[in-house]
Amino acid sequence: MFDSKSIDDIANRLANAIPPSFNHLKEDMEKNFHAILQSALARLDLVSREEFEVQKAVLAKTRQKLETLEQRVAEMEKQFLAEEQSESILKAKGTRRKAKTE
Repeated sequence: MFDSKSIDDIANRLANAIPPSFNHLKEDMEKNFHAILQSALARLDLVSREEFEVQKAVLAKTRQKLETLEQRVAEMEKQFLAEEQSESILKAKGTRRKAKTE
């Protein structure tokens, strides 16, 4: 979230941008700018840099785990297919032997 000092600074800059002929309104305008900025920023669904960095780290860790799991699944699929092929070959050989003996 934005800290109060940042909001004050932005409101002050906006107030200083008012033409000199409206200087009598400067203080009111600065307060209004401050209130409007605070209200607008409160409505936004913002997170602090710290929260962002924490979530970034969590995402990186999750990605790494996902990649590891994907590799494990790929290895298991290869192993399963190799075993399936071996069983098919053994069954085919067994069927041929039965056919020869009959």
